[in-house]
Amino acid sequence: MLITDVRAHHIRIPYDAGAGSFKQGASAIAALDIVVVEVSTDSGLTGWGDAFSYVCAKTTCAAIDEMVAPQARGQQVPDAAGIPAFMENIQRNLHLFGRYGITMFAISGLDIALWDLAARVQSVPLHRLIGACKRPQVPAYASLLRIGAPEQVAEECRTALRRGYTAIKLHETTTAAVFAARQAIGAGVPLMVDMNCPLDGPAAIAFAQACRAAAPMFLEEPVWPPEDFATLAEVRSKGGLNIAAGENACTVHQFRQMMSAGAVSHAQPSVTKVGGVTEYLKIAALADELGVRLAPHSPYFGPGLLATLQLMSVRDDGSFIEVFYMKRAACLWRGRIDADGSGNMAVPEGPGLGCEPDKEVMERYRVA
Repeated sequence: MLITDVRAHHIRIPYDAGAGSFKQGASAIAALDIVVVEVSTDSGLTGWGDAFSYVCAKTTCAAIDEMVAPQARGQQVPDAAGIPAFMENIQRNLHLFGRYGITMFAISGLDIALWDLAARVQSVPLHRLIGACKRPQVPAYASLLRIGAPEQVAEECRTALRRGYTAIKLHETTTAAVFAARQAIGAGVPLMVDMNCPLDGPAAIAFAQACRAAAPMFLEEPVWPPEDFATLAEVRSKGGLNIAAGENACTVHQFRQMMSAGAVSHAQPSVTKVGGVTEYLKIAALADELGVRLAPHSPYFGPGLLATLQLMSVRDDGSFIEVFYMKRAACLWRGRIDADGSGNMAVPEGPGLGCEPDKEVMERYRVA
């Protein structure tokens, strides 16, 4: 079976996040940009992948079209055992264009699609190629967007709990917001705080110490720059809180640097960024070896979310799947993998990633 084509589809779906806002730098993001990667074969089977693309969808599409697709067209479709070598070769061929960022986002999309295909060939869900399913459903946490005002943070937290979520993540940078959230949800609900890399070491240590009484499960990415693992390790040792990071890291090699530095208690591989399922599995194995917990980064709405669910289902480690807390204008999966009234997401049991993307939704929200 040969790969006949690799296509990138840019899908843009509007959303409403209530009091929250989603920004990249100074720019507000009013819609969800998704780059869906379609791998076609001469057998008629199709695999679906997902390449990270919040504000870089056109650039990610170009990387798929110009760099990744030519590496894959005309090649034999690898089985599960052959995907790592196949992808290693592509990484080697494209290393001149960067080992992180856009190049790896595009590579990730192809890798996810190949794992989807490998499972479809055997007519089994992806998790069956990796191990036994230990969790047919995975608890989700509501990943709130940036709100700011403590009273609004508290109200959004209470609303999320009423909708069934059993854990909350904030994207806030003030202690007032953190304590408002804790007071709103009570002592028994897991609370996480994602800062998105704003502070130097001393300020991050001070912030962690000030938040200790609110008992967050972890403080996520408090330090700029995100690759300063030595400073992150110092914040972890002196701040008194667990530290999570990894959504900005690519490949197992950078995760090894992070973990070896003692920078994190929770590693956060993002399947649409790190190199796909292949690299994610390497990172998971390394985390187990070094005694680091996994807390995958997964605020997606495309195939990357399904891939993360499949990967998390083979680990009975109590981890949560991250879900952006927002109302979308449409869903590629017609709501089939939304969190239920108990805050759980069912792992789809169909072949491959488990569900087919809705072609009507893809066409309606396609960006030319």
